[in-house]
Amino acid sequence: MNIEQISIATGVWLFLTIIVYSHCRWKNIVSCYKLWLTKSYWTDYNIVEALSWLTKAIIIVPGLIFKVQIWWLYCFTLLTSLTLIWASNKKLLPTLVGFNTLWAWISCMVIAQNMF
Repeated sequence: MNIEQISIATGVWLFLTIIVYSHCRWKNIVSCYKLWLTKSYWTDYNIVEALSWLTKAIIIVPGLIFKVQIWWLYCFTLLTSLTLIWASNKKLLPTLVGFNTLWAWISCMVIAQNMF
């Protein structure tokens, strides 16, 4: 990406995020983020969820922005997708159960492409 693309993408993202945060009320957004600072938030499934999303971000960001695929990281996303299915089921989030089931398949496809 060049500077112009980064600037446009960041500007659009900032604009849209401000609209959504304002609609949701900034106070509510700040309260939501503050949950990360409370000990009671860090249950077993929220820890699994945070680590799983971090692992996915490590793959998604370089792949989408820099066109760099670090294929062996999909071994971690396979594991984290399976654990996120458990965490999402525990939190009754069927959309995320389905998404992570799909992501586990994608991880297997990328691993198979690179290993066989």
